[in-house]
Amino acid sequence: MKEIRLSIRVPYHEMMILEKYAEKTKRTKTDLVREWIRSLEKLDCT
Repeated sequence: MKEIRLSIRVPYHEMMILEKYAEKTKRTKTDLVREWIRSLEKLDCT
């Protein structure tokens, strides 16, 4: 699978939320964002 780099801007406060959650769960920020993106597939958006 070809990987594509995603770059986003987030407010400092939101980045701190992500970093604290990543540290607490011992997961990378990338892993958390990928999981969230995959969870969107489960939503019925049609």
